Amino acid sequence: MDMTLTEHHKTLVVKIIGELDHHYATRIRETIDIEIKDKDIRLLIFDLSALEFMDSSGIGVIMGRFRLMKQQGGKVCVAGAKDSLNKIICLSGLSGLIGIYHSVEEAMKGGQVA
Repeated sequence: MDMTLTEHHKTLVVKIIGELDHHYATRIRETIDIEIKDKDIRLLIFDLSALEFMDSSGIGVIMGRFRLMKQQGGKVCVAGAKDSLNKIICLSGLSGLIGIYHSVEEAMKGGQVA
């Protein structure tokens, strides 16, 4: 698992590479939370284009960040997820709460917070 964080104009893009499971969930969660609070993030985009596997811990990471962002008046989006990951996201109910986009660029346009 590898992760890159890119921040631009109160938008944080988190690209997760490889797997998002219980082995990495705590580290990812803690890292993102620090960035959200320190930089007053309003739009959080999970770039899943390079993610190969995600279990329920990954759903928990996204759900928890959704709650945190909602408290701060922000939004969460997922971008670039493969079909198998989109299926997991839909089955979990997350798709009714967060934006789902084909690319980070689409998420940046569609997820903007007033």
